[in-house]
Amino acid sequence: MNVIRFNDLIAAGKVAGQRVFIRADLNVPQDDAGHITEDTRIRASIPCIEQALKAGAAVMVTSHLGRPTEGEFKPEDSLAPVAKRMGELLGREVPVVANWVDGVDVAPGQLVLLENCRVNKGEKKNNEELAKKMAALCDIYVNDAFGTAHRAEGTTYGLAQFAKIACAGPLLAAEIDAISQALSAPKRPLVAIVAGSKVSTKLTILKALSEKVDGLIVGGGIANTFMLAAGLKIGKSLAEPDLVAEAQAVIDAMKARGAAVPIPVDVVVAKRFAADAEATVKDAADVAEDDLILDIGPKTAAMLAEQLKAAGTIVWNGPVGVFEFDSFAHGTETIARAIAASPAFSIAGGGDTLAAIAKYGIEKDVGYISTGGGAFLEILEGKTLPAFEILSRRAQDAQGG
Repeated sequence: MNVIRFNDLIAAGKVAGQRVFIRADLNVPQDDAGHITEDTRIRASIPCIEQALKAGAAVMVTSHLGRPTEGEFKPEDSLAPVAKRMGELLGREVPVVANWVDGVDVAPGQLVLLENCRVNKGEKKNNEELAKKMAALCDIYVNDAFGTAHRAEGTTYGLAQFAKIACAGPLLAAEIDAISQALSAPKRPLVAIVAGSKVSTKLTILKALSEKVDGLIVGGGIANTFMLAAGLKIGKSLAEPDLVAEAQAVIDAMKARGAAVPIPVDVVVAKRFAADAEATVKDAADVAEDDLILDIGPKTAAMLAEQLKAAGTIVWNGPVGVFEFDSFAHGTETIARAIAASPAFSIAGGGDTLAAIAKYGIEKDVGYISTGGGAFLEILEGKTLPAFEILSRRAQDAQGG
């Protein structure tokens, strides 16, 4: 995908003295007292900000945080805790500016954090008047917020439309490159792992991938629905019996291409959903009526691990069992370690997937870890994300194409 890259503008000396507006994703979790509990997104935003400052730009950064009501600013919506953490990481004071739409005072070498952009009236609906006002604040607009790339909002789309120059920051550019490598021109075999509690939330993804991948591994509640489609009993496990025909259609689509959806041959069951529930390994054909399937069994895990080690490209979204409970984490751990050991290019995304990667400490062994949940899923569905579409259109305009 052809977009203007912020790094290229810096290399070409086009950033010094310019007003740079960075849309970052600083939507971090906080506890009831307003303390940040996990700062990955803030840390991920730092390189782009540092590059802009080093290049001599006047830097403005904004993000949404939580779900504020437009037009009504409340103290709990403030980016002040984010500014504090950002300041610690940058080793400098980061002032927070409220009511910034009509003008921002920032000089080259300075950095300001513009208050929660979703408080601005018209942000979510991408109001044109708001977008034009924001675009007037800067010379260069940088989108570095992949987590919001699937939304056409004022700071993610409108600003890119009307700013003098609109480009992709290093995080967004890395996402574009990794996704292109995994889905546009993948090294084969391409194996996707799609897991989660419900087929309904991932059905469009399963259908889209069934036309592209050589192997489609399903896990969690999704696998239970596929087991039903294969004629297996699943006891009282989480599943969606009304979607069995849809699961069967995915199996058939894969089979028609000489590809497969491996159905578990063994599973780990319990009588209740609890961390201290007794875990029992059973053949997939032996699940009792009062059993809950909470993980794939060791034979299935070993079989899938072999498939992953032989893959050319791996796309991973979702743990294959209730990995938060140690007794039901072996399947996800086996998959995670197989991905880490595989020579394949791997791309992983989604909140639970990131938690599993962190739990097993394999961050350095995954080719690319995507920071966007919803955006990552929409790409797997084969959709073009609004943020990518507008940046690529602006790049074409700039080249006179």
